[in-house]
Amino acid sequence: MCDDDCNTPDYNTPGRRSFLAAIAGAATAATALTAMSAGDAKADAKAATDDPYADPPNPVLLKGGMKLDPARAALVVIDPQIDFMSPKGLAWPLVGESVTEHNVVPNIGRLFDAAKKAGIPVAISPHYYYHWDHTWKIQGPLEMFQHKLGIFDRKGLYTLDGFRDSGADFLPEFKQYIEDGQTIICSPHKLYGPQVNDLPFQLRKQRVDQIILAGMLANMCVESHLREFLELGFEVAVVRDAVASPKIPEGDGYLSALINFRYMANGLWTTDETVNMLRNKA
Repeated sequence: MCDDDCNTPDYNTPGRRSFLAAIAGAATAATALTAMSAGDAKADAKAATDDPYADPPNPVLLKGGMKLDPARAALVVIDPQIDFMSPKGLAWPLVGESVTEHNVVPNIGRLFDAAKKAGIPVAISPHYYYHWDHTWKIQGPLEMFQHKLGIFDRKGLYTLDGFRDSGADFLPEFKQYIEDGQTIICSPHKLYGPQVNDLPFQLRKQRVDQIILAGMLANMCVESHLREFLELGFEVAVVRDAVASPKIPEGDGYLSALINFRYMANGLWTTDETVNMLRNKA
């Protein structure tokens, strides 16, 4: 017969002592790791307080390793239009602070200039709305906002009546680059991504598989273009100080986009870095 001690494990055997020692060591390591993680989190929190857009000092993810090859690359600028980028634009009360603090208009101008000098394709993905777009039965919050204000409205597909210098027109600072007869001006995207315009087709026809991405809005159209291009197999770098977003009670759109760019983009560059790469490759 067996007494009550028959099923009691013997922790004094050498094998069991080694096992328990290993567990204790693992627990100590886990505690140390937790403490380190807490320290990193505090450092990241302090950095975010100092500059909410600064990269974390202790990142977990590796940075994308995209290396620019002008023979395969194009500059794509999204919505470089008055309504989004000018104090005269209808969306300026929402986006003006972000456009200004990131120096977006001068930075995009520098990107246009460098891309033209480097001889790489430049493409525009514009945003236009016609009267039939205002009859949509299904709409999201930003769609309703844009339609209520008339952002990017045009009188018709085949007329320029009222277009020049309207909110849908290109920013005057960019026209020397966009209207040079060489820039690809694509059909408009309707919501946020390029799924319904000809931008991917135009890029493929130029044998482009690397994209430098800039424009508006960072957390909507720019991020949607990024996601779609990645799914299509393109290599994409976002120029972080050539994009901007609304800063409204619902949240800071630029910060939202920046977080996702860190997760997804093959490159997250500054204008200075991008211009230098284009100059060195020109």
